[in-house]
Amino acid sequence: MLIERSVTRAVIDDLGHFPAVAILGPRQAGKTTLAKSVIKSYPNARYLDLERPSHLAQLQDAEALLSLHRDKLVCIDEVQLRPHLFPLLRALIDDHPVPGRFLILGSSSPDLLRQSSETLAGRLSYVYITPFLQQELLRAEGEPKDWRAMLWRGGFPKSFLASTDARSFRWRESYIEGFVERDLRRFGVELNPQYMRRLWLMCCHLHGQIMNYSALGQSLDVTHPTLKRHIDVFEAAFMMRRLPPFAVNTKKRLVKSPKLYIRDSGLLTSLLDLDSFDKLYGHPAYGACWEGFAVENILATLQPRGMYGFYRTRTGEEIDLVVELQGRRLGFEFKTSSSPRLTPGNRAADGILDLDKLFIVVPQGSAYPIEADRVWVTPLEEIDRHL
Repeated sequence: MLIERSVTRAVIDDLGHFPAVAILGPRQAGKTTLAKSVIKSYPNARYLDLERPSHLAQLQDAEALLSLHRDKLVCIDEVQLRPHLFPLLRALIDDHPVPGRFLILGSSSPDLLRQSSETLAGRLSYVYITPFLQQELLRAEGEPKDWRAMLWRGGFPKSFLASTDARSFRWRESYIEGFVERDLRRFGVELNPQYMRRLWLMCCHLHGQIMNYSALGQSLDVTHPTLKRHIDVFEAAFMMRRLPPFAVNTKKRLVKSPKLYIRDSGLLTSLLDLDSFDKLYGHPAYGACWEGFAVENILATLQPRGMYGFYRTRTGEEIDLVVELQGRRLGFEFKTSSSPRLTPGNRAADGILDLDKLFIVVPQGSAYPIEADRVWVTPLEEIDRHL
């Protein structure tokens, strides 16, 4: 069953205004499926997968091939494998600057973003795709609606749609192994796979916590700058997120280090060897797992262009996520309790930040206000109705 992706409309709209559109996201998140569904409406569109030798051979004289299709949409998959194409794309676009010439897909942001920013500025729009979001699955007919399955399996299509939990878990184990053994090298990262897996696992134990580079570096016997570069690799491949502190002009001493999250909850549970939801539910990482899952869903839904991050002071005032959106400042606290309440630190931070609305986001239940119409307890699946 095809599950409609929430970014589909953005891709179609941007193709109507930009000569090139890039769909970026982790491997196996559904970029190719999305692209193929979009190009069906473009007559004689051309699809090239740079992982296929037969398609790669067609680009030996890339200028001749792409010039031949100047009036058609050309989709280039895994474009980061051939970064030298970007100057050629710029020249072809400048020669014939019409919307919808190229749709390019990339799983690795370092090369793609660096090359495109140098050569395609003003000609290229970016659309970011994540693994399945909760709202996408809720809209899909015939798909399970249990948030527990979404949280434990994660959002990668082959994991979430696996016929059994055992197959879902095995797919994620294989994905992790393939990422550290093969994908990192294809992205130009020459690091020991065992070291990278160990780093990934240690970051799982820090999921939802403030980064302490020095302590983590000492545990891995690497320097602070080296550790940051290695985490950059995971973040650029969409495996991790460093959520920045939300900076406001107050006299409070703010925490300045970022929070660290494993972006897909299914990869988190697999790396922690939690082979069922019951094991996750009884694990100390359960609350942080829910927090990271909700953060990813909310940021992917809101697509904030302005400031966002977590707020925490040295004296304990905190809000898990703060987003400035269209002139409004929204706060989100993530709780797993069936009767959640704001802590004194939450209330103090609410006053400092002067939030327009504050949501206590929970896994299930019905939405209800606890302070007039400004502070709401809201299940994640209903959050978009209240924004």
